[in-house]
Amino acid sequence: MNQRSSIRTARLWIGGAEQEPAAGRYFEDRRPEDDSVYAMVAEGGAQDVDRAARSAHQAFQTYGRTTASEREAWLARAAVLLEERRDRFLEVLVEETGVPIRVCRFMHRLSTEMMRAAAGMPRWVQGKTLPTDVPGRMSLSLRAPLGVIAAIIPFNVPLIKGVRLSANALALGNTVVMLPSEEAPLIATMLAELYRDAGLPAGAFNVVTGFGHQIGDSLTTHPLVKMVTFTGSSRVGKHIHKLCADHGKRVTLELGGKSPLVVLADADLEKAVAAAVHGTFTFQGQACMASSRIYVERSIFNRFVERFAAAAGKLALGDLKDAGTAIGPIISTRQRERVKRHLDDAVSKGAKVVAGGRWRGNRCEPTILTGVTPEMVVCAEETFGPVTAVYPIDSAEEGLARANDSIYGLSSAIFTSNLNSAMQFVHGVKSGMVHVNGSSLHDEPHVPFGGVGESGQGREGSEADIEAMTEWKWATIQLPGAAHA
Repeated sequence: MNQRSSIRTARLWIGGAEQEPAAGRYFEDRRPEDDSVYAMVAEGGAQDVDRAARSAHQAFQTYGRTTASEREAWLARAAVLLEERRDRFLEVLVEETGVPIRVCRFMHRLSTEMMRAAAGMPRWVQGKTLPTDVPGRMSLSLRAPLGVIAAIIPFNVPLIKGVRLSANALALGNTVVMLPSEEAPLIATMLAELYRDAGLPAGAFNVVTGFGHQIGDSLTTHPLVKMVTFTGSSRVGKHIHKLCADHGKRVTLELGGKSPLVVLADADLEKAVAAAVHGTFTFQGQACMASSRIYVERSIFNRFVERFAAAAGKLALGDLKDAGTAIGPIISTRQRERVKRHLDDAVSKGAKVVAGGRWRGNRCEPTILTGVTPEMVVCAEETFGPVTAVYPIDSAEEGLARANDSIYGLSSAIFTSNLNSAMQFVHGVKSGMVHVNGSSLHDEPHVPFGGVGESGQGREGSEADIEAMTEWKWATIQLPGAAHA
């Protein structure tokens, strides 16, 4: 079989079926491993966005009135299909994102758990009975779905975000138009097929593939879209936030991060090093929760750096389908150039590379820097690669202050055996998520996931999405025969 005949084709998904893009154009989806063409993907335009939004709006007229048991059944069936199609999803995740198979297995497992959690959400949508001063009147508050929700998902975790941002919205009676990253678009189209096979009504879930910088504004400003949920860079997130404010739309934003890990002298050093390795190098550092700033108390600084560097040096850069491989390629030429620029800038200004720093094809070795100073780009900006800096600190108080010295505030972590130090950090750190004696890289289906500052606005997760993706409605009922006010 020649290379061309093995190339996949992915079309738009609108109204419950594959659709050709209005302009008839397709773009190349390339493997991060060697930049070879993996698929030809429909390049949607503004006209296609309009078709998808109208399809979702039309479907909402009936889907928004479906029962909790119907939505529960569809999503429960979708969870079963996601489990049954595990190998198909793993294959695409490995090829399209360049993430090693063992991490892809984790992504699939978490995504399946998220789908199951979403199946339980329809029965947790609750209102209240309210007191009233009017005799013979009942006063109620109800929750109603919003309508069409635009879900814009990133390249690094397309299955996790694809499931969470679609399944929770669908569980609550909303319909969805999804715009995946042009660097990892296939998972979204596979989810569309999965939802169809699970019995979801046509038009409830739609996918428009294409280039976000060209069609994103058409989606976020579309008059039929009632809410936008976005995961991506802080720069794009600010732009979307402004558009949503101008057009009166709800929005949740999960954006960039520069997540700190603080290690105090009384920490379990072995566990702290393991958490640093996991938190820094999983997804080859292409994670907003990555531990890209590590602050270690001075008395154990050298020991920590030595052990951390030794552990990083053992991470394998082998075959992506080998369970022993830990580090894969960086997703694109643009992102590789960013990582190289950060490293070159740091080294040219005096930073010391204590591990890694070299490239093997499109892969960057796990890299640890010391001697990083504020004038270096890597100090404050998100690198989004397998690169971290380790800094000495003299106290828990300094660790907290340094952790808070950032425009970002997504995730954070501290290792200590002192409960007082741990709780002072939990209460004092300016981040949406904080973990004691655990990695900064952690997620679960039901938690309020999100950050503060440049890391975003709002939260994702079962309970948080019930609040975000439904509308309160106040209703009064005057009982027959009762005196009217």
